[in-house]
Amino acid sequence: MARKKLFLWILVWANFLAWSIVFEASKPPLLKIVFFDVGQGDAIFVETPQSHQILIDGGPDSKILEKLDQQMPFYDRSLDLVILTHPELDHMGGLIEVLKKYKVDYVLWTGILRNTREYQEWQRVLKKTKAKIKIARAGQRIIASNTIFEILHPFENLAGKECKNSNNTSIVTKLSFGNNAFLFTGDISRSEEKKLVEQKGNLDADVLKVAHHGSKTSTCEEFLENVLPEIAVIQVGKDNHYGHPHQEVLERLKKYKIEILRTDESGDIEMISDRLHVKLF
Repeated sequence: MARKKLFLWILVWANFLAWSIVFEASKPPLLKIVFFDVGQGDAIFVETPQSHQILIDGGPDSKILEKLDQQMPFYDRSLDLVILTHPELDHMGGLIEVLKKYKVDYVLWTGILRNTREYQEWQRVLKKTKAKIKIARAGQRIIASNTIFEILHPFENLAGKECKNSNNTSIVTKLSFGNNAFLFTGDISRSEEKKLVEQKGNLDADVLKVAHHGSKTSTCEEFLENVLPEIAVIQVGKDNHYGHPHQEVLERLKKYKIEILRTDESGDIEMISDRLHVKLF
């Protein structure tokens, strides 16, 4: 299906992007979200009812290209928005390949500094792309017609700041579509989860992307009590040497009667929302 015409305004004063489109009234208003199985890493594809295509992270390697081929028409080599939650290989490696192969309109990331080979390659490719680069911080909103992304974390502009471990700098976003909400948490630890709770924002979500692949350093009870998801998705590699997801995290999720879905067990996890219900495919 051909992408609809997209009109984009940058509203600096409000610190958010507003997307307005022309679309066919007959198209069912369905939001698609796919949690890709890319091994030990994160990659999430979002397609709005108006055919906006958004990629959150890209996994560790070029496997993401194969995954996108399965979701997008063969002639479609463009993405509206790419979000890098934080520049670690298991989230960034595949995005380097995406920026080489796809026309990307916007890239949203934190701009923090790292001293790794992969980071240097990310910077090199980012400079060559024609995408508009945006730095994320809490309070921004991305509005794609009736689909809204709220940036909840990081709490400050981190551009140009050095960081040895970027997990706790992860971009955390809440996607709202009608009565449904999805919370994407990158690799934040319990310390940042508690800070999010202290902000007294609305963390309630139907679907939680479990932070840091189910590490025992994340998904604390206080955070779960505020999110109260029906479904928790863990993006994790089969038989990974980190021991992810940790048993104590699984037990916490079970305690709150949250359905657990894992990419190492189910492969790609596809969800469709009609604004009222979330359905699995």
